[in-house]
Amino acid sequence: MKLITSIAISLGLFLTGCSAEQGVKHAKLYAFGTEINISIYGVDDDTANNTLSSLEHSFSNVNKTWHAWRPSTLSQINHAIAHQESISVTPDVSDLIILAQTLSEQSGHLFNPAAAKLFELWGFNQDDWFRSRLPPSQVDIDDWLNHKPTMADIVIRDGVLHSKNSNVKLGFGAFVKGFAVDDAIASLQKLGINNALVNIGGDLRAIGMPGNRPWVVGIRHPREKGMIASIPLQHGESVFTSGDYERFFEFKGARYPHILDPRTGWPADQAISVTVLHNNASIADAAATALFIAGDDWPKVAKAMGVLHVMLIKPNGEVELSPEMYQRIEILNENTPRIIRSHD
Repeated sequence: MKLITSIAISLGLFLTGCSAEQGVKHAKLYAFGTEINISIYGVDDDTANNTLSSLEHSFSNVNKTWHAWRPSTLSQINHAIAHQESISVTPDVSDLIILAQTLSEQSGHLFNPAAAKLFELWGFNQDDWFRSRLPPSQVDIDDWLNHKPTMADIVIRDGVLHSKNSNVKLGFGAFVKGFAVDDAIASLQKLGINNALVNIGGDLRAIGMPGNRPWVVGIRHPREKGMIASIPLQHGESVFTSGDYERFFEFKGARYPHILDPRTGWPADQAISVTVLHNNASIADAAATALFIAGDDWPKVAKAMGVLHVMLIKPNGEVELSPEMYQRIEILNENTPRIIRSHD
């Protein structure tokens, strides 16, 4: 699960692209603890600059609603669950939670936004998540496992949410960044912008094209500098990656990544990177986490989640691709071993 950190949006003016990207304008925002890059093609400077306030509003609303540990709508929901109280939720909040429930069930609860207390045990719910520290005790992990909180414990009826499992605590870090990308793209389209790319810390969605060529994005190598692959994107497609290099801490020479397996309570270790291509950024975000945890079982989980395009990199460096991803992706290092795996 990826955790949302505090939002601090810094707006910069769009700049006309250089000759390599003639007609493309760029801006940088800072939100969710990371850099957000916006690229827009085919609009004048005034139109481009006017998009900044709209995007600021979009990202601020997402953060105020779903921040994991600071005052937010989500913190109010978690307070109600912890005290066995019901709470009214707006339709947009309800819709996102219901979507998360569906994806969680499809993944066999490998994608489990109800597991925020487990992430608290590991210290990934705070701004200094990178600090070296003693991992949680097996006794504390077993206690969490015994309560088995999942999204199935959440009930929403007539706009009212409740849960009988007080050990449920929601955290949408493995999901809400995708939602934020989808929301930003929708905001751009409402402004009449039809050729754009929104990139939040390397996870992104594109619409249209920058001229007569597609948006082409690179996928970071999980262990080396530079890119391991590139993908030309079609209209509306998203690319999301979960990797063990994103957030981790070290203690006495051991490395503890933030992607936790809800079946064991410990960091998942069957993959070092998973990339998903999908036309819905929210689904791509959730699936990348679920497939990372699934490891060797990823084809079955991907099929259940309706995801066709997958690249998984194993700890030994092998690259596994779905047949559909194999047709779309370019591996930049020809010496990289590749294994094509069909959906089970």
